[in-house]
Amino acid sequence: MKSVDFDLHADTYDDDLNRALAASGEDKDFFARGRVEWLGTCLKRSDEHPRTALDYGCGIGDTSLLLRDLLGVEQLVGLDVSERSLVRAQERHGEANFRFATFSAYTPNESIDLVYCNGVFHHIPIAERDAAVDYIYRSLRPGGLFSLWENNPWNPGTRYVMAQCVFDRDAIRLTAAEAMKRARNRGFEVVSLDYRFFFPRFLSRLRFLESELTSVPLGAQYQVFCRKPAR
Repeated sequence: MKSVDFDLHADTYDDDLNRALAASGEDKDFFARGRVEWLGTCLKRSDEHPRTALDYGCGIGDTSLLLRDLLGVEQLVGLDVSERSLVRAQERHGEANFRFATFSAYTPNESIDLVYCNGVFHHIPIAERDAAVDYIYRSLRPGGLFSLWENNPWNPGTRYVMAQCVFDRDAIRLTAAEAMKRARNRGFEVVSLDYRFFFPRFLSRLRFLESELTSVPLGAQYQVFCRKPAR
């Protein structure tokens, strides 16, 4: 993944993604909120209250507000390869306790409570994915948590959306099994694997079933929720 790829889409990211998601009947904000709300459920089950967070592959930074407003995060670092996206993130969401930087400008130091990552690993070359997991591991404090969200390659709707999205067409998808294996190989404990987003808008009356279907590997996205062992 080259930074220039997302530099070209930084100013049109919302429109590009919403156009691809149109078939679902929802926009990117619906899915972003749904992911963070489910993460909040997982944190509550584990009696965890993260105060510092790292958004790995933050793009234009919109998730930072959700991590603050829904999870109570007080300090956040957003990292991305696209300098143009980081400029937009800083303009839109930069504040005293929220900063945005390139990966090379941030040094992992085992201080972060929570790393959030959505839809990033399918852009990382396969040979570099273990290094990315290691970077995240080294960023977390002992006992810190890693929320890895990815698009489910077994879901036909997801495959269609990715084929329509201008910056996802060349992505190399990864299964939940691969994601868990890479996390465990680095030393993470996998707390849970959950599938989400089963029903498009025209079936929204069935969404009350979502929480009962998390083990069914057909949702549009999945979360691998991990913990770095405490020393």
